[in-house]
Amino acid sequence: MTSGPLPQADYEAIYARVPRLTVELVVVGELGVVLTRRAAGPCAGLWHLPGGTVRYGEPLVEAVARVGRSELDAALEAGELLGAIEYPSHLAAGIDWPVGLAFRCTGPEGGVPEDEHRRWFSTLPGEMHDEQRQFLEDHGLVARHDGAEHDGSPAR
Repeated sequence: MTSGPLPQADYEAIYARVPRLTVELVVVGELGVVLTRRAAGPCAGLWHLPGGTVRYGEPLVEAVARVGRSELDAALEAGELLGAIEYPSHLAAGIDWPVGLAFRCTGPEGGVPEDEHRRWFSTLPGEMHDEQRQFLEDHGLVARHDGAEHDGSPAR
């Protein structure tokens, strides 16, 4: 068994046939919720909850900590499991079928630093997945989006 990441072709072949388990980090504070902007891939340009694929054999709490370090440059811990997010927009676009387990996350005082790829939002931007927007609104974690028009489907 290899210990490195799968070659891209193998990854795509596998996730074209099975669901992909992800963790979604919900970091909420006085400033709102933290979102990151995808730089590449089919969802490039969209704001989203920080998240990532759970690696084989990786405990969920470790996946949350790893994603917190890599996407937010913050030491975060998994808190309450808020629920699951399914992505029919990915399936409709022929990308994959992720199923995200959304965890409320806690971290050090001072929280998450902002830059052009990660920001605190008190009102959700229009340019994000409809599924994540709906999840955050349904859980009362943020105000309705800012009115910018976007259908939330993955960019192609």
